[in-house]
Amino acid sequence: MTALRIGSRGSKLALWQAHFIRDEIARIHSLTAEIVIVKTSGDRFQQGGVGQIGLKGVFIKELEDALLAGEVDLAVHSMKDVPTETPAGLAFPAVYRRVDVRDCLIARDARRFSDLPRGARLGTSSLRRQAQLRHIRPDLTVLELRGNVDTRLRKLEEGQYDAIVLAKAGLDRLGWSDKITDVFPTAQVLPAVGQGALGIECRGEDARVAELLRVLDHDETRAGVTAERALLARLEGGCQVPLGAWGRIEGGRLWLDAVVLAADGSEHVRDIVAGAPEDSEALGRELAEKLLDAGAGRLLQLAGRTMHGS
Repeated sequence: MTALRIGSRGSKLALWQAHFIRDEIARIHSLTAEIVIVKTSGDRFQQGGVGQIGLKGVFIKELEDALLAGEVDLAVHSMKDVPTETPAGLAFPAVYRRVDVRDCLIARDARRFSDLPRGARLGTSSLRRQAQLRHIRPDLTVLELRGNVDTRLRKLEEGQYDAIVLAKAGLDRLGWSDKITDVFPTAQVLPAVGQGALGIECRGEDARVAELLRVLDHDETRAGVTAERALLARLEGGCQVPLGAWGRIEGGRLWLDAVVLAADGSEHVRDIVAGAPEDSEALGRELAEKLLDAGAGRLLQLAGRTMHGS
């Protein structure tokens, strides 16, 4: 059988994820696979502002193009980078078991978030994080921070920031958990849609690859991420919206928390729904409607989103 070709971005974290899935495929199916590095728009414009390079699919479009062109057989993505609409001809037969969804702080002098001095320079590229952290600590100076995980850590070490905020999952995967100085509870900071989960994408017509990947799918993770993505789709947001969400199974029920904020953190609406895991999409839409009824549409409009049907 021909070796599988796994498409991946070239960052340390993306390659870790691709190698991890390659090893899982080898462990389960005794199949070999090679990693094919594909340069994405997001990687080429690491220093540009997000507004300059666009939003939807900026870290995966070229990987999807390579899939459609038959240059790779599957691609491994961080689910938080995946737009809510999947291109025609592609599918996600597997959403791998989720790891820690929380955000974390890495601060100079090993400070915790509450110990950062007034005016401290806090770096993050995420409007979601910026808004939630400004809501908690409006006294901080929140600055744009772009680049791969190792680039962001280097900028912190160079003194460009007093602290930076990253997804804990990425640091854990890279073996850099010891750098973390604080972890934000989800009651305080909700994660990005899909954060901590890996999605494995292939061509929809490639039944052989889809069947190989299906064994890697994790039902509970898929239910939670599906609910989050349905919520995001209804609110019509790309990755750069002040919105956090977390879907998970507890006690046999699917719980979905979400928050929408003003970009400056001055206002927010937050709510939660619960229901049967098989109703994940409907639960996501239900919570979106509750948030819209509570004023989320106005907050998203202020952040630059145009809402339809609300």
